[in-house]
Amino acid sequence: MERRFFGLDFDVYVPGRWYLAEPTTPAGQTVPNIWAFVEGRPVAPPELLRVPLSRPGRPLDFDKTTVGGTPIVGARVAYVFREMTPDDVQLFPVVVEGQREPYYLLNVARTVRCIDDAACEEVQLFTEEDGDPERLGEYRSVSGLRIDKSKVRDARVFRLWGYHIPIIVDEEVKAALEANGIVGGKFEEV
Repeated sequence: MERRFFGLDFDVYVPGRWYLAEPTTPAGQTVPNIWAFVEGRPVAPPELLRVPLSRPGRPLDFDKTTVGGTPIVGARVAYVFREMTPDDVQLFPVVVEGQREPYYLLNVARTVRCIDDAACEEVQLFTEEDGDPERLGEYRSVSGLRIDKSKVRDARVFRLWGYHIPIIVDEEVKAALEANGIVGGKFEEV
């Protein structure tokens, strides 16, 4: 039986939900390279970060920050990733404004080159005209994302080479997150 994979994203339609701002240092300073947490590779553990709210509301188990899209997860979500994908993620404790419960910054530390360009609705690549030579050949945008499952191998959670926005999970991780009652996450098959 062929494995199934899903993009995990935050659900903006949760009634009364909170919105998270970008993490800061304990002194309130911006994190120098906030994008490091969404690039699909291991990072050095940061100091204990604080996550302010950009809008108070209902706490979520899975969310992303407003600009960098850094995943912030509650203990139930962290448990699933820690148990099922320990070699592919890093979980760093964070202090979320107004919360006593534990929260973690989720760094998906694995990247797989598996976007199926022909099966996607539309892909746009960075070209020389974009003036960003470091991104040449990477994806500027992807609509109707589909992956080539034969290239995934043993990965259970990963980011996509050249297009780091989505977090991809296999169906077993998805089922475990749903069984733990994840609030704030939504899944779309890729």
